[in-house]
Amino acid sequence: MRLISSAVLFILFLAIFSGCSFGIIQSSQPSEKAVKKVQKENTHSNQKSESQTEDTPSVKVASQKNEDGLPVVANPDSVSVLVNKQYALPDNYAPKDLVYPNVPFLFQNKIEKRQLRKPAARALEKLFAGAKKDGINLAGVSGYRSHVTQTVLFNNYAKKDGKEKALMYCALPGTSEHETGLSIDVSGSDGKYAATTAFNHTKEAEWLSKHASDYGFIVRYPEGKEKITGYEFEAWHIRYVGVAISKELAKHGWTLEEYYHTVPVSK
Repeated sequence: MRLISSAVLFILFLAIFSGCSFGIIQSSQPSEKAVKKVQKENTHSNQKSESQTEDTPSVKVASQKNEDGLPVVANPDSVSVLVNKQYALPDNYAPKDLVYPNVPFLFQNKIEKRQLRKPAARALEKLFAGAKKDGINLAGVSGYRSHVTQTVLFNNYAKKDGKEKALMYCALPGTSEHETGLSIDVSGSDGKYAATTAFNHTKEAEWLSKHASDYGFIVRYPEGKEKITGYEFEAWHIRYVGVAISKELAKHGWTLEEYYHTVPVSK
């Protein structure tokens, strides 16, 4: 009987200490729920850290300035390049990938202003097709302009209206977005209000305002932003910047100047 009792006590002793040992081993392994919680917290922490270290978009400029004393952009071939009254293209810059977009224009000849840089041209074809599906028929008015063409154009406007007034609607040579090959003036297919303030109130202008960003374009000189862009409202002037940036600008209601955190451009 004493042997049986001793055996029972020994078995109980093993059971108790084995149980504690098993419990310790089990508790040292975190539960699946706990693991997922930590992983989620770590992921959130990493994402927050990454967002905090993202570079703020900035204008890249070369060391030299142009003949008017303006900083010259160092990345003229970038589709997101900022060219305005404060930042100029290199002297006599000319894009190397100009093509003729397969869209209707108000004229038939394959001349300089019918061209755009290839990425902008392909995106424009999609934009025109999208507009047509919505019952909006667009036509190109003026795309790429060489430095020489912009010089002649500005001089003519300055002679007609005076330099100060001309600067409100026409860029100095070297500071025109048309020279990048990424901008184009568009109108309705009838050309009735081409490049005039009357176009700002058309159904074509309304469609561009709502949908241009879907194709990587922005209305470059929007209404209410004249003191920032330095130009009057031009609903017909659209600029290709790529879908990522166009969506970002549309989301916040920004101009390209605001995206780059540059100071407002004085008129």
